[in-house]
Amino acid sequence: MAAHFDRRLRKAAVTTTVAAVAVAALSASQAPNVTADGNGRQTTADNAPTSDASSQESATGNSPYYTDLPPLDSPSPAPTIGTPSSRGPSEAGIPATVLDAYKKAEAELLQSKPGCNLPWQLLAAIGKVESGQARGGRVDADGTTIGKIIGPQLDGNGFALIKDTDNGVYDGNSSYDNAVGPMQFIPSTWAWAARDGNGDGKADPNNVYDAALAAGHYLCRNNWDLSDQGDLASAILSYNNSQDYLSTVLSWLEHYRKGTHEIPDGTGSLPGSRSDGTGYGSGSGSSTGGSGGSTGPRTPGTASPDPKPSPHKPSQPGKPTTPGTGSPSPKPPTDPEPPAETPGPTPTDTVDHLENAGATGLTAMAGDTFTQKISTRAETEDGKAVGKVRIRFTVVGDTDAAFTGGEKVAAITTDTSGVAVAPALKAGEKTGGFTVRATVIGRSVKALDHEATVTERVADALESITDTTLTCTPGGEFADRVEVKATRKGEAADKVAVTATLVKSVLDPTENDKGPYFKDADDKPVRTLTGLKTDAKGLLKLPELYADDTEGTYVLRLTTAGGAVRDITLNVAAAEPAPDPSEDPATEPEA
Repeated sequence: MAAHFDRRLRKAAVTTTVAAVAVAALSASQAPNVTADGNGRQTTADNAPTSDASSQESATGNSPYYTDLPPLDSPSPAPTIGTPSSRGPSEAGIPATVLDAYKKAEAELLQSKPGCNLPWQLLAAIGKVESGQARGGRVDADGTTIGKIIGPQLDGNGFALIKDTDNGVYDGNSSYDNAVGPMQFIPSTWAWAARDGNGDGKADPNNVYDAALAAGHYLCRNNWDLSDQGDLASAILSYNNSQDYLSTVLSWLEHYRKGTHEIPDGTGSLPGSRSDGTGYGSGSGSSTGGSGGSTGPRTPGTASPDPKPSPHKPSQPGKPTTPGTGSPSPKPPTDPEPPAETPGPTPTDTVDHLENAGATGLTAMAGDTFTQKISTRAETEDGKAVGKVRIRFTVVGDTDAAFTGGEKVAAITTDTSGVAVAPALKAGEKTGGFTVRATVIGRSVKALDHEATVTERVADALESITDTTLTCTPGGEFADRVEVKATRKGEAADKVAVTATLVKSVLDPTENDKGPYFKDADDKPVRTLTGLKTDAKGLLKLPELYADDTEGTYVLRLTTAGGAVRDITLNVAAAEPAPDPSEDPATEPEA
């Protein structure tokens, strides 16, 4: 009781500087009516999910996590060893490779999603509660964990029910999913959130660089700004949907923001207890040693060995015994208990197939937002609509198109008509076709593919900024460079491809074989240029033009996708001779 009371005091003290929402949640988690469920886990109203996100959509599948709180002392400088209220520096520090992975992920997100404002300390806080910083930094030189970190199978027995989605590739379980790696991703989430953080060409949930970068992008989806307390809470809850989890992560976030220090890989401490009521019983992250005869830390989710049974089994508590025997008295007959009620199927269980509920053949110009949204209808075998089903939309294929906010994945709940509408889709710069795949979260149903196409940018007019007639002497260089402006519906058309060709005449678009020319990288004459693009203001300035020795009038034709055309006249002529002063009548002597 005293230890529990001390934990409550320490927990309250640590979070006094955390935002009000975290303080409120933390206080609630220390209520005196904490109970334990059938699996030995603490249960309070505080642990109830706080959003409509299902376990299949969270990063971890709402798997168990470490509940240890930060030490009271500030992590920088390291707390003094040996005092009753402090802990060793290994607990406050972060293993070197793990810390490097968090900071590199922050730097990448600063470039790719600057509006997210992701602090590396948040990744460190989540890494602490999910895996104890990769089990105290037990990683190799490339950042891959030495031995896989696998959570308990999510079979519905005290945990979420998530049937296998990866054929056991990541978690070794072909029946149910398990959270995997230092950031504890379930395979179904890793399938779309995966990132290559260390540049080795593959995305591995067991690599701390890959996992940290994936976690960063996961937390930055939905246009969340993590400098906003509400968005921060939403992002953390989407990772593991529990108010107590939110409080614990925020406590470590605040702790690391005060400062921390780097420690050697493999020397970090491992937390002692988890939200499912289990614990490692060892304060060390090493593979040997440990208190209580432990031979090292267990992989999360594995069971402890059963204690040796006592040779003298006591009578079961609460049952009357027969005098002089110690045996339980015969139980008086009672009415048989009614059979347990079998739960009916969930809406997800009834889905048989998906149907397209919107337009087909979606097309948008590069850089534009698709005018129509993709929508999918969930139906039973006999064609009835199924509401309250989560549909995952995933952008697949060689494309840089994405949903609003730059995300490639979105999860939407079907309405009463069984329809889920994906967020607005924005075309990237890469042209061509791609697919938006719709799948049912939590059920193996054939995916429904929606096809979309991105076309190149167009302009409907080209305006000449320079003179429409330019002059040069044979063998010389034109003094002015050709410059044009592309517009579309009267507005500047940026990033529009322009082709410049020196044609034989206004009526003959064939490339000329004489007259003015451009130069290629080897200074050889070329008379057609492709790959030119207008700038943000729709402007394009062509390279220098040169003339051969052939005099005449020539045409430079500029064309764009969309049909815009502009002809520029080029004159190649010898310079007029300077007048002879002796022939000037004004200089002739008077008669």
